Amino acid sequence: MKYSFILLFALMACKSSENQLTSFAKDKHTAASRTSARIKHLDLDIQVDMDNRILFGEANYVLDENRNSDTIYFDTKELVIEDVMDPNSKEKLTYHLFNSDNILGSALEIILKEGTKAISITYKTSTNAAALQWLNPEQTAGKKHPFLYTQSQAILARSWIPCQDGPAIRFTYNAKVKVNKELMALMSGENSVMKNDSGIYTFKQTRPIPSYLMALAVGDLAFKPLSENTGVYAEPIDLDKCAAEFVDLPKMMKAAENLYGKYQWNRYDVLVLPPSFPFGGMENPELTFATPTIIAGDRSLVSLLAHELAHSWSGNLVTNATWNDFWLNEGFTVYFERRIMEAIEGKEYADMLQILGYQDLQEELKAFGKGHEDTRLYLDLDVRDPDEGLTDIAYEKGALFLIHIESIVGRKKFDSFLKNYFQSNAFKTMDTKGFLNLLSKELINGDEKLAALINAEAWIYESDLPNTIPSLNSEKLEVVNKTIVDFAAGKNAKELNTKNWSSHEYLYFIRGLPKEMDTNQLRNLRLVFDFANSGNSELEAAWFEHVIRHQYKTDYKSLENFLMKVGRRKFLMPLYTALASTVEGKKYAQDIYVKARNNYHYVSIQSLDELLK
Repeated sequence: MKYSFILLFALMACKSSENQLTSFAKDKHTAASRTSARIKHLDLDIQVDMDNRILFGEANYVLDENRNSDTIYFDTKELVIEDVMDPNSKEKLTYHLFNSDNILGSALEIILKEGTKAISITYKTSTNAAALQWLNPEQTAGKKHPFLYTQSQAILARSWIPCQDGPAIRFTYNAKVKVNKELMALMSGENSVMKNDSGIYTFKQTRPIPSYLMALAVGDLAFKPLSENTGVYAEPIDLDKCAAEFVDLPKMMKAAENLYGKYQWNRYDVLVLPPSFPFGGMENPELTFATPTIIAGDRSLVSLLAHELAHSWSGNLVTNATWNDFWLNEGFTVYFERRIMEAIEGKEYADMLQILGYQDLQEELKAFGKGHEDTRLYLDLDVRDPDEGLTDIAYEKGALFLIHIESIVGRKKFDSFLKNYFQSNAFKTMDTKGFLNLLSKELINGDEKLAALINAEAWIYESDLPNTIPSLNSEKLEVVNKTIVDFAAGKNAKELNTKNWSSHEYLYFIRGLPKEMDTNQLRNLRLVFDFANSGNSELEAAWFEHVIRHQYKTDYKSLENFLMKVGRRKFLMPLYTALASTVEGKKYAQDIYVKARNNYHYVSIQSLDELLK
């Protein structure tokens, strides 16, 4: 029955005293919240069957000794559970798999015997596992070998590993993965840098992580170091190009450590995935997954790497306790990302990023509508898919809130607060109330006037934006504004002064173009700039919105090619939504989608199936 996990948990929680509830016990998205029995370590032993598109093997968990329950609950989604036993005594354990819920999957209840300290679960995945993206050779850059990658955030880890799938439950892991001999396996831990002849790869993650940071990739891959503790993995055909794009990664690491303290993981490597990856990046510890859409050839989009690197502090080190607190991961990370880019490229560069981000926020607020509850930072996602919280509200409103605090207390004081926040809460979880308590105790410190100026409750718990927000300025973008006015007034595009513009200025220019343009203006822009074929995915996507609005069919083939090759949801949703706003456009979108759907990840397909049905 739908939401049966949640209803059962609610009844059980009512029987517990408040002081027995931990942050994970308040998480309605995991069956583990039913009990105090928790995991502390995973030994994973699996094989990857590329032909049949399944994983199979054993997940062996060491349990936390501090428990007062004779049952333990795991999350699963479309997994086949074949056996559950105590690996020490070799005794089988009684288990029960609950009916499946559309969002949460099936709770796995295991009865513990006296003295049970570990559990071994033998299982295999479904061919439809939501976290697993299987790619044919033709969907890769090299065109010779198949590819697999996972996307576990927010609650998809349960579709490839039986686990306690809540962000507040952290564990270490070792893993052994067997793959085809011509392929290489990587995980979110310590990795090999070369293929071996056995097809067997071992991994370890000695720092406790939540399940949503479990990650696996299998493909024809190669590695190139960028510094002593940074490097890049990619398909061999793209490796040099990717390494050249990411050459500033060591500088980013140094800037990040100078801001908020020592990097507390082993390495920081980046894996560039095939185009179907639905996000810009995923901050898997020690192995960020990145979209190839950031490979522009001029390093203009690598602020995304600064974002994923920043997650090594905000998110991976200090983690949101529940998905309702998601802004604590992403708002902090966007703020941190722009501080890294300011340290490397200067304040004007960071200011442009902030204003472009503010534009994204304004579009998100407009799409939700005034007063919508999902424009709050703290969300109520308890009976919803937590992916619904992956919006620019968490990212950009969260970052704007931190800029607001900085503007009031001063950067030096705020940096000291944040550095202490990361160091004091390392490898722990944080919820919104906990952050507010720290803010009150360590920064506001009883100053009622300061508390009123910060107005944290309004930022976090109220919809839309407060009346007072920090001012955002950029001299370079002011020049772009004048250029937009000149073009709108009839000036020929080739006469516009765009010399030495960065991609950010061009993006701001495209976004600022008149909503209504005639064919001559569109043709003029195309002849001078050819944004549709710029090689910069941000510029292309922004231009295609004008193409769709004006039905400028000269660039429809480029639009179709873009939608066929790019799987990043940030680009797909606005473009397909714009196409679907007219009868003719929706038919065109459906025709493209039929051909492109297999190239997209589950999290993109979920949204697009609904939009284009």
